[in-house]
Amino acid sequence: MSGEDAARTVRAGRRTVRIHRPGKVLFPGGGGVQEYTKGDLVDYHRAVAPFMLPHLRGRPLMLERCPDGIDGPTFMQKNTPDGYPEWITRVEVAKEGGTVCHTVCDDTATLLYLVGQASITLHRWLSRAAPARGIDRPDRLVFDLDPSRDDFETVREAARLLGELLDELNLPSAVMTTGSRGLHVIVPLTGDHDVDEARAFAREVADTLAGAHPDRLTTAARKKDRGDRLYLDVQRNAYAQTAVAPCTVRALPGAPVATPLSRDQLDDPELHARRWTVADALDQLRTDPWVKLPRRGRALGPARRRLDALRG
Repeated sequence: MSGEDAARTVRAGRRTVRIHRPGKVLFPGGGGVQEYTKGDLVDYHRAVAPFMLPHLRGRPLMLERCPDGIDGPTFMQKNTPDGYPEWITRVEVAKEGGTVCHTVCDDTATLLYLVGQASITLHRWLSRAAPARGIDRPDRLVFDLDPSRDDFETVREAARLLGELLDELNLPSAVMTTGSRGLHVIVPLTGDHDVDEARAFAREVADTLAGAHPDRLTTAARKKDRGDRLYLDVQRNAYAQTAVAPCTVRALPGAPVATPLSRDQLDDPELHARRWTVADALDQLRTDPWVKLPRRGRALGPARRRLDALRG
């Protein structure tokens, strides 16, 4: 049996997870790009689990799987396969014409099992499957800052402007690289508002900011209407939509990571969306960049009144 084919067992709490073909190359190297195997990704997720799991627990997931590595076919998995272990949490949620049985990652063992299935990127719902609240009541807002061209200074500036506006609304916020092109600005909510209320509020915030900076920012959904302006995307706040989870790896060369950062780090001219990879994201996470983010979310009622006052 070759080194690539040999299985590996990993202890995770009370469970032992069997990783098949840990030597399988998922991220090819060359040309200055680091190579990473499935085993490397298992080691990374085992190390970051304490930082990552609080952002995953109780949330339905959509899994971006690359069984043959990032250069092979990729597919998005919503339904949990029948062959998954019974100890992995599942949640059944409504969709048009039926239901979907999503996987939920509540512990390190589940996280490592998913990595062993070549789930490269974990996309999470913005709400939790909590019995006390409906799945349609998000406890996160996400603003996706999507640049139309390769100009990350515009992204950094948009994040600063959005953070300042949210401060005026007395809404705490956090910033995260996406590991792909832009940044996410995340606002914790109480979970008392339904998804339509939350998305409408996010759209009003984005429209307000774009209206104040129409030469640089836009909320136009169609690319042909954006020109060179940065797109303030709030569509991830719709029902059953997802956003990349903090600490997750992106299926891109070099294994970049969606990484939390402090607002002070927005001033770093070297910052870009793929700044951290599996090689150094743990060092960044250990700095606790979201230490100032309150544990409890905010209600949107007072913020909406402040926004109405600003707009009118």
